[in-house]
Amino acid sequence: MIILAKVVPLFSGSKGNSYFIGSSGEGVLVDVGRSCKQIENALALNDIEIGSIGAVFITHEHTDHCNGLRVFAKKHKLKIYASEGTLEAMSEKKLICPENDIYVIEDKISVGNMQVERCDTPHDARESCCYKVYTSDDRKAVIATDMGVMTEDVRKLISSSDFAVVESNHDVRMLKLGGYPYIVKQRILSDKGHLCNDACAEELAGFIKSGNVRLMLGHISENNNTPDLAFNTSVNELSRLGIKRGIDYTLETVPAETNGKSVIF
Repeated sequence: MIILAKVVPLFSGSKGNSYFIGSSGEGVLVDVGRSCKQIENALALNDIEIGSIGAVFITHEHTDHCNGLRVFAKKHKLKIYASEGTLEAMSEKKLICPENDIYVIEDKISVGNMQVERCDTPHDARESCCYKVYTSDDRKAVIATDMGVMTEDVRKLISSSDFAVVESNHDVRMLKLGGYPYIVKQRILSDKGHLCNDACAEELAGFIKSGNVRLMLGHISENNNTPDLAFNTSVNELSRLGIKRGIDYTLETVPAETNGKSVIF
């Protein structure tokens, strides 16, 4: 039997985030940022059986990452993993309930034939993190969004993987000239906010040179960015360095809602 490791972006952006990562009939969800019904529909569109999901991993307590968690996990009897701080914050906000099956992930745990590793991220949340998923055929994928700056730990996590979603949230000029309140702009631009297009683009060359040549740009702002702008910023920077798309690496943008396509890595 051929085992194909895959990442399926279900949702990405301020309206909700969720990714399926798996292979050979098993997988995990990273974040459940839409309603239970929307997550179910997105999984069905991608021919993913809910019974194949071994657990749900939550990056932090902001509702665009866990809005549907309480209902979805209870309905389908799924284990929930997150940092201790995130679980506490979600409990306080009633985003999880006593009936949910919850666990703290400190470092790395096994889920079926897979493993999931946690890495902390700098974001304006209680104890946010990103995850690296090791599939049953030892392929490695990272979902790394919602961070104000790229840390060395996250950099190492991505560099030692086969695939990564990296945040390219906003264009700084669009954000500064846009209609967001000043305090919100400052939060997004801070070291605990979100990575801008330029900061993301500057990181990609290192990932590619380390061997991670399959990349996607995620959590793209609807109001302060466009998929084309995020994509072109990264491609232009890599081209400037002599790194050629389609030859040295692959790059796509994550759609705001699933298009029924998966990334085999």
